[in-house]
Amino acid sequence: MARKGWAGAPPADDAEARKRIVDTALRLVDRRGAAQTTVSDIADALGITRRTVYRYFAGTEELFTAVAEVALGGFVVQIEQLVADMDVTSQLVEIVAHIIERLPHEPQLVLLLANDRSNMFSRTMLTPDEIARCRAILHHAQIDWEQLGFDDHTIDELVEFLLRIIQSMVIAPPDPPRSGSELRAYLHRWIGPALAARGN
Repeated sequence: MARKGWAGAPPADDAEARKRIVDTALRLVDRRGAAQTTVSDIADALGITRRTVYRYFAGTEELFTAVAEVALGGFVVQIEQLVADMDVTSQLVEIVAHIIERLPHEPQLVLLLANDRSNMFSRTMLTPDEIARCRAILHHAQIDWEQLGFDDHTIDELVEFLLRIIQSMVIAPPDPPRSGSELRAYLHRWIGPALAARGN
């Protein structure tokens, strides 16, 4: 496969080409935000054409899904550090609170929560693919889900519940705003019972 352009430094193979495209997309999302990052922007930054990008990705959705998967890896590392040594409810509270608080400051979180980059809280936030992606975050938390009586189906229901909390609290934040401790106390009050009701 031809590899022209690339600012004079073509990739060695297709895997490297895909990685460079994804890495560039991540940098642009950090700088501009998800909704403002286009395939043309990514191609220009790499010194290639849009057509070249589409040699390695079937379409825009495939490209940004790949970008989201890389962003997920970085977010999982953050979460693992945040929730170390917490009980189950506190871990989930911290994950939800972290997303609510950091979303305006970390554009890559948008990629994790919705494929529709122009409307991060559209219905796509609750599609099976998005729920599966968020389930992966919970699987990386230090929680023995099997011991708690959860299977993939009930984890998916829990993910949907948590996503709906995130969605509503970002679209319609409380007035006046809650402090970090107030937000966590509020979430703890309602996420705890949701965990206890898993068998119902």
